[in-house]
Amino acid sequence: MLISVIKILLIALWTFFCSMIAFAFLIFDRSLRLYFWLSHFFSGGILKISMVKVEKSGLDNFDHDKPYIFVSNHSSQFDIPVLQHSIPNRMGMIFKKELAKIPFFGWQLKWGPYIMIDRKDPESALKSIEEAKEKIDKIGMSVVVFAEGTRSQNGKVQPFKRGAFYLASRSGFPIVPISISKSIKIMPKGKFRIKGGTVKIHFDKPIPTDQLMNKKDELALMEKVRNVIIQNIVND
Repeated sequence: MLISVIKILLIALWTFFCSMIAFAFLIFDRSLRLYFWLSHFFSGGILKISMVKVEKSGLDNFDHDKPYIFVSNHSSQFDIPVLQHSIPNRMGMIFKKELAKIPFFGWQLKWGPYIMIDRKDPESALKSIEEAKEKIDKIGMSVVVFAEGTRSQNGKVQPFKRGAFYLASRSGFPIVPISISKSIKIMPKGKFRIKGGTVKIHFDKPIPTDQLMNKKDELALMEKVRNVIIQNIVND
């Protein structure tokens, strides 16, 4: 437990330090090139402090210079730094409104190329999806979505919500299914103990979305992506 406390304190200090740099990059680098680089560097630091290794596969399945909608399963807070460190593309995430209240870290998320969503307000959620589409078009960045909407408590993939697939139909950008395995062992939902270990992440081939015509098509795609993610999860 003491080791976990030390890790959490170091992560807090590292987050504060990188958040200060992020503010400077947001002010002086309108291209956001440095901000995206810092995001990758920051998440790598989190993983090193936590003694978490990441095994990646499928990186050759997609173009690292094109925007996509990355759809991932979600069972641990460490899914976020794992994704930030593993995805080579310029990318942002849809994050819940409550995170914006965290001093420094939440503030730079709000002012940066990320998309805030209020899960309790369906109208606000719809606006967030439109905002995500605009940022994809304007910045040329990819967007990461946890399609389950929240972390799984047992590591099993929960039913998906429609938001990511509505965004895909509105933007026309391909979806890349991502399967994260074993992150729940690092830090399960509701636990504050950080256990070192290895997380596996697999990127499947992009699935086109430019032929989506209606809600029925979106729901069919949602089920297809969910099945692909489940098939690629490593359970041993």
